Amino acid sequence: MSARAPIGIADLSPLDRRRQQKAWNWYDWANSAYYTTVLSVLFGPYMITVAGRAAGCTDADETCSRTVSVLGLHLAAGSLPSYLTSFATIAGAFVLPVVGAWVDRSGRKKVHMAAFAWAGAAFASLLFFMEGDNWQLGAVAVVMSSVLAGCAMVSYYAMLADISTEEERDAVSSRGWAFGYLGGGVLLLLNLVLVLLPGTFGIDTELAVRLSLLSAAVWWAGFTIIPFVRLRNHAPVDVVAVEGGVLRRSFGQLADTFRDMRRYPMTLTFLLAYLFYNDGIQTVIYAASTYGQKQLGFPTSVLIATILLIQFVAFGGALFFGRLAARHGAYRMILGGTFAWMLIVVAALFLPREDVVLFLLVAVAIGVVMGGTQALSRSFFSLLIPRGREGAYFSLYNAAERGTSWFGTLLFGVVFQVTGSYRPAILALVVFFVLGAFFLLRLDPARGIREAGNRVPSSL
Repeated sequence: MSARAPIGIADLSPLDRRRQQKAWNWYDWANSAYYTTVLSVLFGPYMITVAGRAAGCTDADETCSRTVSVLGLHLAAGSLPSYLTSFATIAGAFVLPVVGAWVDRSGRKKVHMAAFAWAGAAFASLLFFMEGDNWQLGAVAVVMSSVLAGCAMVSYYAMLADISTEEERDAVSSRGWAFGYLGGGVLLLLNLVLVLLPGTFGIDTELAVRLSLLSAAVWWAGFTIIPFVRLRNHAPVDVVAVEGGVLRRSFGQLADTFRDMRRYPMTLTFLLAYLFYNDGIQTVIYAASTYGQKQLGFPTSVLIATILLIQFVAFGGALFFGRLAARHGAYRMILGGTFAWMLIVVAALFLPREDVVLFLLVAVAIGVVMGGTQALSRSFFSLLIPRGREGAYFSLYNAAERGTSWFGTLLFGVVFQVTGSYRPAILALVVFFVLGAFFLLRLDPARGIREAGNRVPSSL
């Protein structure tokens, strides 16, 4: 922790900003391992296997529609990961806005980021002990780690405006996402070796999966040390004067932010668009491994290799879209990305069983578009936020971020439970991209940036 007085963007020279931006990018590298190895690849299929064992499924590879009891509700084992992800996001919807308001009042954003990250990694490490039919431990671990990961991301995103100018944010965010995809891909590659060749290490496949889950927690916690040490504190802006303790002051800041939102209709329009299209993106990413294994018949090794391919393609996709945004504008690139996602979902619906080549072609398309739309959404949204409210606004943004979207996962789980097939479940996700594009078309980006008090970049 630094003893320096908090500083602002005006106090940073271009060289200092660049150093802070590099330090900031390290957290993308750190936490992407959790989202990739745990949420995107291994947790869903492994939870279905463990819960299916508890439900009495005799074949670990079957599409298990037998149920387990959760608080008196009988849920299909095949839908359980979707419901857990949905519950984690609903819980986060109550927690994250308060955390965001707290972050806005603080000059110690990096401390909050690291503390939440380390607590989340501790819960994620408990997934190592999910074995036999003990799905309950895994359920608690993934819900708590997901909520804490969201809390850490609120602090992390709120620092973007502290370390970059309006003109720099697309490039900074794109580099961060690219760095995250690369980091998540590197660990996934190591886990691929472990899961494919467990006998080489004297272990069975299930232990290899559990060790891979543990490795993501260790990676997340370990690499968080770098931004924690190198980032500086930054002074809070326009803090609302409220009497009382930390919790009361945070709620006061949050209430003021909600009252203020009516002044920024374009910001809310983009947030609504993002809620829909990002729900679709996150559910496609989340469901890819389950869809590939349970519907298309691919073994875990193919799924890990496919997600690994997506990670490395997304690394290039984020950088590529960042360059295109400098020429054509982030808004136009995001809008075009939503239409590309519609085509991807329709293509996934018609994938034949066990056709690896076509599956990989769709994966490449996912990687290119995913890298660009996610990176530019973060930087574009930062331009629509009034200074001093980054934490509160990014807490709402984060509610729809990465693996914590709940509309999509809930719809995916319900459609599967009703139909017994993952094909109609994957097709149902196209509605999120249609709605996202609809609201993006209603957005006036230049007006929104000016209303927030930020400078309009030369390209939109």
